[in-house]
Amino acid sequence: MTNYPAWPPSADGLIELYPRNPAPTLRMNFIAGADGAVTVDGLSGGLHGPGDKEIFDSLRMVCDALIVASGTVKAENYDALRLTPEARAWRRANGLPEYPLMVVVSRSMDLDWDQLIFSDAPIRPIVLTHRGARAPDHADLIAVGDDEVDLAAGVEALHERGATQLLCEGGPTLFGSMIAADLVDELCLTVAPLLVGGEAGRISTGPATDPRRMTLRHVLTLEDMLFLRYVRQGR
Repeated sequence: MTNYPAWPPSADGLIELYPRNPAPTLRMNFIAGADGAVTVDGLSGGLHGPGDKEIFDSLRMVCDALIVASGTVKAENYDALRLTPEARAWRRANGLPEYPLMVVVSRSMDLDWDQLIFSDAPIRPIVLTHRGARAPDHADLIAVGDDEVDLAAGVEALHERGATQLLCEGGPTLFGSMIAADLVDELCLTVAPLLVGGEAGRISTGPATDPRRMTLRHVLTLEDMLFLRYVRQGR
C-alpha cells in the first residue's frame, strides 16, 4: 500500500503544506476527474469531494490576490470574495489585509455588475483588461496591452500593488494563456475519483508551448480524493 502523508489535523497543517512563499508566486488551483475531465455537466462543482473545500479555502486565505477569468466568474456564478472570521483573523495576525484582492480578467468587459462578486464585494474588485477597454464604475481597472490582455504586465502591476502571492482559479483558457506566458510557478491539482467521460475539457487550453518541468512537492489523500502540489523546478 502506498504511504501518503496523513491529512493535517488542523488548518495550520494545511497552511504549512500550502504556504506563502518568500518569492513572488503565481499558484494555479484546479480540480479534475480521474479521466482528466474538468467539469461535470459544464461545471466544476460536480467534481468536489472531501478535503477539497478545506484546501480551496486555505489557498484563498494565504493569497494576496485571487485571479479568475470573466467566463469562469459567469459560468460558476462566483460570489463575493469573503472569508470566514477565523481566516480574516489569521490574515490580520500575519500582517495581511483582512481580504485578498479579487481580480477578474476580461477582454470584452461583458460583465454582470449585479453579480455578487461585484455588488457584494467587501473591497473594490479589480478588472484586468486591455487599454482599449472602457473603465467600469464598479471596479478598479488595470489596463495592460493594446487590444489583448498582457498577462505578464498584469502580474507585474499586481506585484507593484504589493500582491506577490497570486492564486488563479482559471478557467482553462486563462490557465493556458498563463502557461504560454511562462507565468505559472505552482499547480495545486485535486483529482476526484470519478470517470466523467463525454466531452468535458482539460484544465488548460491554449497555444502549444515547450513543456515546463515541475517538481511534485507533496501528495495528500482523503476518502479517495487525491491532492497534488507541483512547483516549478528549481523553486
